[in-house]
Amino acid sequence: VQLQASGGGLVQAGGSLRLSCVASGNRFNVNVMRWYRQTPGKQRELVATITRSGSSNYADSVKGRFTISRDNARNTAYLQMDSLKPDDSAVYYCNADVLTFLDSRLRDYWGQGTQVTVSS
Repeated sequence: VQLQASGGGLVQAGGSLRLSCVASGNRFNVNVMRWYRQTPGKQRELVATITRSGSSNYADSVKGRFTISRDNARNTAYLQMDSLKPDDSAVYYCNADVLTFLDSRLRDYWGQGTQVTVSS
C-alpha cells in the first residue's frame, strides 16, 4: 500500500489550498486518515483526523479554517485549507491506518509530504 499526497503550493495569506491523499495497492481497507505538518526544527504536528465513518478532529490552530474529508470509494482524504496564514507554511504529510486483507494486519502508512508555503 502506498499513500500519495498532492496539492501543495505557494499561496498568499488569506488564500486557500486543497490537499489530497490517495491510498493505492491491493486488497486493503483504509481506516483512520490523518494530516500532519512539520516545519524545520519542530516536531511533526497532528492537524486533522478523520475516521472511516467521517468523524473528524482538528488541532486548535486550524479549527474553523481547515476541513478534512474523505471518499472511501476512492481511498482518498482531502484537506481543504482556507484563510491560510504564514504560520500554516509547512510540509504536510498524510498518514493512514490500513488493514491489509492478506494477513489481516493493521499498519501505519505515510505519504511523501507536500510543501505548503503561505506568503504574507
